[in-house]
Amino acid sequence: MRLERTDLYADLEPLLAKVEHPARYLDHEWGATEEQDGPFHVCMMYADVYEVGQPNLGIAILYNELNAAEGISCERCYLPWTDMSALMREAGVPLLSLETSSPVASFDIVGFTLAHEMIATNIIEALDLAHIPVRAAERDEDDPIVIAGGPSAWNCEPLCALFDAVLLGDGEGEIVDVAQAVRDAREAGATRAEVLRSLARVQGVYVPSLYDVVVDESSTRWGYAVPKEGSGVPDVVYKRCIPDLSATDPVPQKMVPYMGIVQDRLAVEVLRGCARGCRFCQAGMTYRPVRERPFEQVVEAAERGLDETGYDEVSLSSLSTTDHSQCERILLQLDERLRAKGVRVSIPSQRLDSFGVDMAAAVSGSRRGGLTFAPEAGTQRLRDVINKNVTEEDLERAARNAFELGWRRMKLYFMMGLPTETDEDILAITAAAQRVLDIGREVVGRGYKSGVSVSISVAVFVPKSHTPFQWCGQLPIEEVRRRQQLMLHSAKDRDIRISYHDAQVSVVEAALSKMGRAGFELVYGAWERGCRFDAWTSEFKYDQWVEAGHAMGIDIEELAAEPTPLGARLPWDHTSPGVSKGFLLREWRRALEGKTTADCTMTSCAGCGVCPTLGVDNNIAGDRHGR
Repeated sequence: MRLERTDLYADLEPLLAKVEHPARYLDHEWGATEEQDGPFHVCMMYADVYEVGQPNLGIAILYNELNAAEGISCERCYLPWTDMSALMREAGVPLLSLETSSPVASFDIVGFTLAHEMIATNIIEALDLAHIPVRAAERDEDDPIVIAGGPSAWNCEPLCALFDAVLLGDGEGEIVDVAQAVRDAREAGATRAEVLRSLARVQGVYVPSLYDVVVDESSTRWGYAVPKEGSGVPDVVYKRCIPDLSATDPVPQKMVPYMGIVQDRLAVEVLRGCARGCRFCQAGMTYRPVRERPFEQVVEAAERGLDETGYDEVSLSSLSTTDHSQCERILLQLDERLRAKGVRVSIPSQRLDSFGVDMAAAVSGSRRGGLTFAPEAGTQRLRDVINKNVTEEDLERAARNAFELGWRRMKLYFMMGLPTETDEDILAITAAAQRVLDIGREVVGRGYKSGVSVSISVAVFVPKSHTPFQWCGQLPIEEVRRRQQLMLHSAKDRDIRISYHDAQVSVVEAALSKMGRAGFELVYGAWERGCRFDAWTSEFKYDQWVEAGHAMGIDIEELAAEPTPLGARLPWDHTSPGVSKGFLLREWRRALEGKTTADCTMTSCAGCGVCPTLGVDNNIAGDRHGR
């Protein structure tokens, strides 16, 4: 049937004239699903505004999977901006789905994407606006089953009070199994507790209410989770992992929005996973193994997706697109087929050591914008510590290739506060930028007419779970600020532009990254004090986060800077992406020794444990050797 608005839209419509960007609340975009079987209903929620959440590939994948399943329909919802949420509360209008303006609370399942730690208070805001009890323990039999998944599910403990279940790993297949398990249990007359026990039997699903938290001499202050007596749940819940990316839809994002969005282009996922082994990178550990989409499928998907959506740009997305064994072939083929149509092919970020001349020539056809590389650290010593495995020569060669082929602007990503970092490493960041700028001037010429410039973006390192650096403390905030000033004053050239992340935001992110289940009180306390949209610079309220910490007896700055004993049981040990703790410990020790570990897709197995534990393997479309 065609999706139709409920009567509640009549209450919402008068509010549109009073808010900023009313297009955020329109529906029936080109490409949205119109034929839905039902009668089991799921609402997928991205707890940020429409223009941020609409391009999310994870939501798109789950939306398509659910709507393709017999007897299941799926709609979407995004969090209204503060102006609309205030008006909705005043008018008594609850949070509504996008497609049919149905109350979110009326759905059988409500699913949230854990995109990053700073989305935490937005999830509470969404549940409150939807009139769904915030704490899972307070929900009645008729309330929706509230689930979550996504990139930041790997220490979900501070948010566990919100969710009935958390999905770990790849959502394809898993989301349909979850929906069917809930539907079948409810059709059989199961209680809410029985529904949750049935979910715990689905591979990759963690049900927090079936685990107790133990704090003892073997743990951190946040404790560790163990199965409740008689629950029958596993000691460790391992992620779900699809073995073959080519079996999935290469163009899940089929909807064309009515307004500009943050990534307003067609996205084709060309590979999933990364085995480079950067020791700070949570995604590199949790998305393993590497699974490439074949050359033919990528090219066909890009052409078909462009025809269906009308976009004039296609992004080849992944954690490390230029690592695709057939990347150069893909780029050259797309350039040949799309150049005449004025379509730009873009790659979010390029690996310095795999960005050659031919790849540079093909990456954007005749349109030369800016190129982005991520050296991450300024010195070779520190790049070895973090296992970046790129060299000064890689940076200089990539820069020369780019400038010779017509680029004039280059952006470099670095991190500050990495383990063992010194002032020398900080000064080397601007020195590296100066070297790239000098190469550009050497190739193009000097003067403002040349247009050559280099920008630096410097993030503050945040220790993340399931990485070799999960035991580290974050650099104290005063020291972060000192090093930021050191870096700023070391840049003497006006054509080097520097931006850096807010150290206070990083403190909150680091605190949430290492807390256990009791950390929910910090998030809830911040929300009660008015924290919303914490990932937006204009909305972030650091003092309220500090106050929420003090109310529960902690100093979040001290917590963020606090290292964790290597032998401690950790709050997230009971959920696993398959990477063994022994491997992470070994990588931590190798980091301190400045020893690197090779990419297993190019050499031999590094022993991370993912493949034997999950029963999967790297799935490479071509030959990665000899690069």
